[in-house]
Amino acid sequence: QVQLVESGGGLVQAGGSLRLSCAASGRTFSSYAMGWFRQTPGKEREFVAAIRRSGLTTYYADSVKGRFTISRDNAKNTVFLQMNSLKPEDTAVYYCAARRWDGDPYRSGTYEYWGQGTQVTVSS
Repeated sequence: QVQLVESGGGLVQAGGSLRLSCAASGRTFSSYAMGWFRQTPGKEREFVAAIRRSGLTTYYADSVKGRFTISRDNAKNTVFLQMNSLKPEDTAVYYCAARRWDGDPYRSGTYEYWGQGTQVTVSS
């Protein structure tokens, strides 16, 4: 079992930056592929970024490519999402997710564990 706790959300002006962190419990963090998703009221949870166990392969939604960077520190059991050039449409609750087994990194259904979410609000 893995417990995930996100932090780093907040209010920022358009064009600004935020860095989200997701701290994972347990000693097998490096066994999990990790992902970030986001959700706004009334909408489906949306894929943002994912990273494989080794950290060598990453995936991004087209809407954030070139602006967001996912990374992980397996020694610290933490995954990060660096968000630059933020836009009002990036406003959402951001969730960290973990999956032990191989699967489509873009699909929320392949992830077994989820954090409680952190609010990101980008003002225009």
